[in-house]
Amino acid sequence: MTDSRPAAVIVLAAGAGTRMKSSLAKVLHPIAGRSLLGHALVAARECGPAHLVVVVRHQRDAVAAHIEQFFPGALVADQDEIPGTGRAAECGLAALPADFEGTVLVTSGDVPMLAGSTLRAILAEHEASGNGATVMTAVVQDATGYGRILRDETGAVLGIVEQKDATEEQRAIREINSGIYAFDASLLRAALSQVSTENAQREKYLTDVLAIARTQGRRVAAYVCDDLWQTNGVNDRVQLARMGAEMNRRIIESWMRAGVSVLDPATTWIDADVSIGQDTTVLPGTQILGASTIGANAIIGPDVTLGDVEVGAGARVVRTQAQLAVIGEGASVGPFVHLRPGAQVGAEAQVSAFVDVQGARIDAGACVSALTTLTGQPGQSSTDSSDMMGQA
Repeated sequence: MTDSRPAAVIVLAAGAGTRMKSSLAKVLHPIAGRSLLGHALVAARECGPAHLVVVVRHQRDAVAAHIEQFFPGALVADQDEIPGTGRAAECGLAALPADFEGTVLVTSGDVPMLAGSTLRAILAEHEASGNGATVMTAVVQDATGYGRILRDETGAVLGIVEQKDATEEQRAIREINSGIYAFDASLLRAALSQVSTENAQREKYLTDVLAIARTQGRRVAAYVCDDLWQTNGVNDRVQLARMGAEMNRRIIESWMRAGVSVLDPATTWIDADVSIGQDTTVLPGTQILGASTIGANAIIGPDVTLGDVEVGAGARVVRTQAQLAVIGEGASVGPFVHLRPGAQVGAEAQVSAFVDVQGARIDAGACVSALTTLTGQPGQSSTDSSDMMGQA
């Protein structure tokens, strides 16, 4: 596989996403601890592009603020009133230097399972074959709603026809367009200037670029992806939940293969940015969320929810809810403990049942008795090494 990197990745995130029926922009809906758009941008960055552009329109300010917060350095391009993926890509190109050359990858902000490794594979195929355009495709049982890949008798890609513009014969085709592409930058720039809105949806289709490339004698090819999940977009909450379950299954399987024991994957949820040490055991009913880090040989669960929590090696956490807290090495916490933001439990400390820690620090080796509430400024010690009596 080539070690080259794309000249640019353009992520299309301008759509309204009306089927989500939400006041939150579709691409900002969370899945496995990131937004849909966040997953797309992580995959894009794994390619090491010289330029990363996100095209926005619906709820522009909220989406742009999200990009600035989590992906500073990415360029934000605004799509105008002309609809269609072709126009979105054109607006993305306009945000880049006018004379830049090389390969441009175009992806979507609502395809969260697309992997950076797959984008690199498309890039490698595109450049090794000297293609003018490469489209990622998949073969599905039911192609309803998707653009169909048109091939000639030799199997060469002729172009893509959208569902609403397809003939009955074309609708029988099961190879579909994923909406993920690699283009030669100069070809893309020139072809988009020729794309019109003369179609059933009155939109400027990015898919028309492939047929234009063919007329110019440029090679057009397909990269067929066997993992259908990587081609699936999220359009409504049913798809969001289905995608989240599959992503969680893969995350858990990855951790188990890395040496983490998960006793009941069906009742365990682990976000994409979590880190877990070897020989840690995760018991049923556990959620490890955000950017939580768990050391080696810890026991987490049952019935634990950790959000952005640091847990040291060898710690034991049972029936506990914690957010933005630290649990030291060898500490024992729970059951029925609430660690609020800023709480710190020192190494080898013991926090008994029904304890509420509100922004306080429990010293190393301290024992906090049941039915105790500890308050304090974050980082301020509220214990010494003696037992703490419950506060009524």
